[in-house]
Amino acid sequence: MRLRVFAAFAALSLAALTGCGASGTGASADGPLRIMAPAAPGGGWDQTSRIAEQAIKAADSKRKVEVYNVPGAGGTIGLAQLAGEKGNGNLLMTMGLVMVGAIEQNKSKVTLSETTPIAKLTEEYEIIVVPAESPYKTLADLVAAWKADPKKVSISGGSAGGTDHIVAGLMAKAAGVDPKQVNYIAHSGGGEALNELLGNKVSAGISGVGEFAEHVKSGKLRALGVTSGQRVSGLDAPTLKEGGLDVELSNWRGFVAPGGLSDADKKALTDLVTKMHDSQPWKDAVAKNGWIDSFQTGQQFADFMNAEQTRVKGIIAEMGLVS
Repeated sequence: MRLRVFAAFAALSLAALTGCGASGTGASADGPLRIMAPAAPGGGWDQTSRIAEQAIKAADSKRKVEVYNVPGAGGTIGLAQLAGEKGNGNLLMTMGLVMVGAIEQNKSKVTLSETTPIAKLTEEYEIIVVPAESPYKTLADLVAAWKADPKKVSISGGSAGGTDHIVAGLMAKAAGVDPKQVNYIAHSGGGEALNELLGNKVSAGISGVGEFAEHVKSGKLRALGVTSGQRVSGLDAPTLKEGGLDVELSNWRGFVAPGGLSDADKKALTDLVTKMHDSQPWKDAVAKNGWIDSFQTGQQFADFMNAEQTRVKGIIAEMGLVS
């Protein structure tokens, strides 16, 4: 009997130390929720996760929420961990277009088919910036240097095969530069790319508008263009089309949960995220960061993810981004 009691105590202690909960555990209406940001701190997934944490707490004051980071390989390391939490109804992972591309780029054995789609949250346009001291005053200046010697123009951004990389490839193609010649420097989080730009160590950077907007407004970075069809309100930057490159693209982010959820757990998570989406703190953050509210849940989001996987696979193959 004593051995059985000790074994039970040890199992409980291990669960407490890992904090992830055992595979197959169900959701609790007021149980602790963990949100995985599958990237290093400072990037869009991390930012979205932490804003969601505060919005959920505001919408449900009794709910305990914790954000943790699992960086690497465009989110596919985090995706693999999520797949190992099958049936865990108290876990969400922030993801988006970047992960769709990274799955193809990294030939990930785990795919989004092993997750439970919960909600699409936002869309965001991309912005192309250079350091304040850069000799490139306009997009035309950058394109001219690019055409002269693609390898001398270094572009810092997120994960290989992700949205930033796709934008760089599309820009190169539109400019008449071989996308395979793009000198793209990939990072697992936006903070690393930002530090390179602020340190004047790279020629240009690409990221979501929300990640660079404040540094553009402060004068530390100069915006050369945005990937929107029309100019973004409150941001002094032309569209890429205005600068002569026929490129338009929006990034998107959402939540998925582990596979194997019960209908009750899936509904509980969907209801909680819907409550978060309707909260004032979330609405304020969407407006502040220049995000586009594109909320979808259920089968609508699942169908959207399936369509995106097909679309992105075609784009990155065309761009030569898959080895």
